[in-house]
Amino acid sequence: MRTAEITRNTNETKIAVAINLDGSGRSDISTGVGFFDHMLDQLARHSLIDLTVQAQGDLHIDDHHTVEDTGIALGQALTRALGDKKGIRRYGHFRLAMDDTQIATALDLSARPYLVWNVAFTAAKIGTFDTELVREFFQALATHGGITLHVDLIHGINSHHIAEAAFKSVARALREAVEPDPRMAGVLPSTKGAL
Repeated sequence: MRTAEITRNTNETKIAVAINLDGSGRSDISTGVGFFDHMLDQLARHSLIDLTVQAQGDLHIDDHHTVEDTGIALGQALTRALGDKKGIRRYGHFRLAMDDTQIATALDLSARPYLVWNVAFTAAKIGTFDTELVREFFQALATHGGITLHVDLIHGINSHHIAEAAFKSVARALREAVEPDPRMAGVLPSTKGAL
């Protein structure tokens, strides 16, 4: 089983994350940030990665630390669950349409973190959620998950749809990248001999 559990405790947050890369997309998520919970549920459901997230953060200040630290813990859990990465597809891409919005994602589980984020929101907030935190989450996930991650907004009007399409598109690309490749069983998908 490709599973991992990460606990991250700081003066700002207490985060517990558990993942199963070979799951069915089940989730049990409680961060205290309603919209973020909804997005993490989409990430689990569309990646088919079982995901548990329990977070307590300094929400009396704002949502930033909770969102960013969850991304850090999730990236660390992903790295641990992938292990030596032998036999995985490594690369994933997905172009997702959601109503007025289209998002394209391409990623590489390269251990070389890099985020290219070409996503502009049409509103500063979705309810009480700061839209700029979507990028913060994916920056933390890419950095601590060792992911080269490119997310491009092709077009979109509604900020809720833009955020949700981004999470779903990344989820589908991640699903492809972590899947075992039956033609590469036990083989590292790199000519370097290391990832």
